[in-house]
Formats: sequence, structure tokens, C-alpha cells
Amino acid sequence: METSAELLYLLKFDKEHCFGFKDELEQSELLQWLLFWHGSGAPYQRNLGYFRRAQEQSDFAIKRFRKETYRVFGVLELQLSGKYTGQTKDYLAGKGKGKFSVADIGTYTDKEMAEYPHLLEWVERIGKRPAIQRGIGGRYKQ
Repeated sequence: METSAELLYLLKFDKEHCFGFKDELEQSELLQWLLFWHGSGAPYQRNLGYFRRAQEQSDFAIKRFRKETYRVFGVLELQLSGKYTGQTKDYLAGKGKGKFSVADIGTYTDKEMAEYPHLLEWVERIGKRPAIQRGIGGRYKQ
């Protein structure tokens, strides 16, 4: 997962809109999802992972961060499922099915999604991209 600051910097030089949008409303939607994940999902998911690996695990902390992570996953699931728009989305931002953007790069995650089928499909779709495969390749695994 890239930091939001890096991704916003990438957008500054994305003159062909490979990772962003020309349309102002779509660009606004991209920024909303990127910052939603940055401020909500990422911190909870990181804390959940930390307390799972801690020597003296705290059941309270694990339950709390799991609950918050799942709450954020639920919001992402709603967006991708199209529950309120009537159309499922392949990506978080953009008209129609959406378009791969920094909102997807910044939000991409790969854990605990069995209860969120649209989110799981999205993770698989993003994970199959060649650049993502290179980024999560074996040389980066601990």
C-alpha cells in the first residue's frame, strides 16, 4: 500500500490521467476514497495486524481493530456492490464501473474479506495487475 502523499504526488505528474480523472467530479470521488481509506481503513488494519503479531496479544485490542477494519470494509463493499446506485463497480472511483486510479492503489489490501464478496473480487482484480504482482513479489516478502 502506498501512502496518500506519494499517490497525490503521482497525480500531479499524471498528465495523461492514467491514475486519475479529467472530470472534476470523478477526480473528487477519487480523492474522497483515497482519503477515506487513509484516515479510516489503513490505521485500523495496521493496528489489527500489529496486535495479532504482538508477543502479549490483547484480545480487547484485536477485537476492537477487527471491528473497525470490518466496518471500513463494509463501506468499501457498499461502494463496489452498487447497493445505492444500482450498478456494481470494478473500481472505487469514476463513472459507471469506474477506472483504476490512485484510490485503488492506496486502498488495495489483501486480508479478511470473506464476508465482502464485491470487495474480495476487487482485491483479486487489483492483485492481478502486472505492476501489483511485481510490487508484492517474492523479493519483498519477509
